[in-house]
Amino acid sequence: MTLRIGVDARELLGDTTGVGRYLGELMRRWVGRPDHARREFLLYSPEALPLALPSGRATVRVVGRGRGTWWEQTALRRAVRLDRPDVFFAPAYTAPLGLGMPVVATVHDISFEAHPEWFRPRERWRRRWLTRRTAAAAAAVLTDSEFSRRELEHRLGLRPERIRVIPPGVSTPPASAAADGRDPMVLFTGSLLNRRRLPDLIAAFAVAAADDARARLVIVGADRTWPRQDLAAVAAAHGVAARVDLRSYVTDDELAGLYARASVFAFLSEYEGFGLTPLEALGAGVPVVVLDTPVAREVYGDAAEYVRRGDIAGTAQALRRCLRDPSAGAARLAEAPAVLRRYSWDRAADETLAALEGAAR
Repeated sequence: MTLRIGVDARELLGDTTGVGRYLGELMRRWVGRPDHARREFLLYSPEALPLALPSGRATVRVVGRGRGTWWEQTALRRAVRLDRPDVFFAPAYTAPLGLGMPVVATVHDISFEAHPEWFRPRERWRRRWLTRRTAAAAAAVLTDSEFSRRELEHRLGLRPERIRVIPPGVSTPPASAAADGRDPMVLFTGSLLNRRRLPDLIAAFAVAAADDARARLVIVGADRTWPRQDLAAVAAAHGVAARVDLRSYVTDDELAGLYARASVFAFLSEYEGFGLTPLEALGAGVPVVVLDTPVAREVYGDAAEYVRRGDIAGTAQALRRCLRDPSAGAARLAEAPAVLRRYSWDRAADETLAALEGAAR
């Protein structure tokens, strides 16, 4: 008997970052399994999907218009209730309410509960209300780390047996033939969020690079700060405007080139459900400097250098060591293979599929 699995696929639209990358990695493995004929995947989206999947392995349903909550709770809900799949997968926090079938939802973090001040009032209310109801009704809730499991138990009141920790994998950037050696470059990649303390990173870079005119800071990510942070103005205020490169998005090839040239990767986030990009940097052989938080210790272990929240001088010192001496991060990088072995997209795909099949039963 064929198992029919519905999937909210809208995160595959646009730039493939964050949840879009997560879902894309899972889908490619699910449809590539030797036993793929045992399952039928129904991918729901308001637009045609750019993800290339083998013919006949998945069916794309283009329904309704828009990508937000209204689409989710109206067009998506109607289409899924009409198709009646055996189980529905919501990879990004929320699902249509009242589907009348088992739902498995991935809640990557609950920053909107832990730090509501980082969200506009309407967005905060929407996320809290829908995520709470999705999690309460779901047959299973997946999350990325033990830290997030504890958050879900404490802040949403979920019972431990309803939560399953399935860490994501790490997509190691392909080697870049264009790069021959490291540049004096500090790199950050990821959505620009207030919790990632990018003004602190710019301030620390200004101190670290004060005596090296060649050094630069590259920040890659869509600006989702609120209250809005003007990072170009911050860089100008610290006198490093010409050496701070702000990019909203780069292609995979461009990203690989940046990882290949960077001397150090900095990620000063004070709250994450996981934090994937520092692992990608480690996979590319780049030393990482991260804020000292419980989830960072869980995810990066001994492979990262940790700095305290708000410690501009200490962060600058950590960056300066890597900018000046290519071997400064060697001891930490030696721990990276053991850390990276804990994270596998193949394993994540298998365990997530097992959760879906268990919910359908």
